[in-house]
Amino acid sequence: MKRVIVGLSGGVDSSVAAYLLKEQGYEVIGLFMKNWHDDSVTISKECPWLEDSNDAMLVADKLGIPFQVVDLSEEYKERIVDYMFNEYEQGRTPNPDVLCNREIKFDVFMKIALDLGADYVATGHYCRKDILEKDGELIYRLLSGLDDNKDQSYFLCQLSQEQLAKSLFPIGELKKDEVRKIAADQELITADKKDSQGLCFIGKVRLPEFLQQKLSPKEGIIVQIPDADHFYVKSIPVFKNKEDELSYLSTKHKYNLEDGKVVGKHQGAHYFTKGQRKGLAVGGTVEPLFVIDTDVEKNIIYTGEGKNHRGLYRNVLFVKNDDIHWVREDLKITEGESLKVLARIRYRQKLQKAELFRAEKGLYVVFENPQSAITEGQFVAWYLEDELVGSGVIN
Repeated sequence: MKRVIVGLSGGVDSSVAAYLLKEQGYEVIGLFMKNWHDDSVTISKECPWLEDSNDAMLVADKLGIPFQVVDLSEEYKERIVDYMFNEYEQGRTPNPDVLCNREIKFDVFMKIALDLGADYVATGHYCRKDILEKDGELIYRLLSGLDDNKDQSYFLCQLSQEQLAKSLFPIGELKKDEVRKIAADQELITADKKDSQGLCFIGKVRLPEFLQQKLSPKEGIIVQIPDADHFYVKSIPVFKNKEDELSYLSTKHKYNLEDGKVVGKHQGAHYFTKGQRKGLAVGGTVEPLFVIDTDVEKNIIYTGEGKNHRGLYRNVLFVKNDDIHWVREDLKITEGESLKVLARIRYRQKLQKAELFRAEKGLYVVFENPQSAITEGQFVAWYLEDELVGSGVIN
C-alpha cells in the first residue's frame, strides 16, 4: 500500500483529494502547513490559519486518517514574503502562489513528506499528470485540469520532473461542482466553504494592507498619459537580425513627467502594478484610469484612460536565461530555434497563440495578438495543446 501525504489546507479541494485517495486504497496522512505567525504584520482581525487547520483536522478525523500541523513559517518568510517585498520595492509584481508551490509545497513540504516515508505528495490542484516513455526514460507531463474554469496548471508552472514524479492531483479530472457534491455526500465540514482568496496558505490577507505594513508610504504623483500617436506610432528601424528586432519590440515605452498631466496623488508607486484600476481614486474621466507603468525611483504612477489605451499593450516579452524553466527538459529549444506554443501571462487568462524564439541572452515570447498589462516579475507559461511544458519570469 503506497503512502500519500496530502497537504490539507482546510478547503474543500484538498479534503476531497484526501477522500479520493483513501477510496483508491492509498495509506493517507493529512498535513496542514502553518506558513505564518509574524505578529509584526497583522493579516486580519480573524485568525484564519487557526480556523483552517481546525477544519483540516475535522476532515482528517471524519476520514479516519492521521493528521499533523507542520510549521513552515520560517521558510515561508524567507522564500516567499521577503522575496515579495523585495520585488514590490523594485517596482516588479511577483506571483506568490507560483512561488509557494515551487518553494514550499513541492520543496520544503515534499521533503518532510518523503522523510515521513511518503511515496507521493498530493494537493487539491485542478490539474492532471500523466507519464510517457521516451528513449527508455519515464517523462512526467503536467496537463490542464478538465474544468476549464478552475484549471490551476499555471500555478504549478515552475515544477520539475523530480517534483512531478512524486506528485498526485486527485481532483484534476473533476469539475468544482462535482468536488463539492462529493464533499457534501461524505458530510465533510468543508463542503460549502468558500474558496480562499488570500495568499497561498496564509488565508484572508489583502495584499495592499499587507504591503503597507512593511513598505513605508511615500507620497507621489499620478500622471495621465494621452493615447496619442506620437507615443505609440513610431517608424520601425532596420534590424541587423531577428534578435535585434525582438529586443526592440519587447522594450516597454518610457514615460516622463512632461509627457502627460498630473491628475492626482498616491501613497507609494511600489503599491501599484501594471493594469491596475482600483485604488487610484482619480475621477473626472469618461473611462476609468489604468496603471500603464510605475517608476519606483521617481515615485510616479503613469496612467491611461480606458482598458484599450495603447500604453497597456505589447505583443513581445523577454525571459532572461536564468529565469527560463522547462517542465519538459526534452522539449527545450536552443539558441536560434523557435517553437509554436499556446501561452498565458496570468492565471485564468485564455491561452493565446504565441511563438518562442531562443536567443543568446534568453527567450522571447511573441504573441499573435497584443497582450494587456505584460508585467515584470509575473510568470509566462507555455503549453503544447493542454500540456504545460515550460515557464519563465517576465523581465
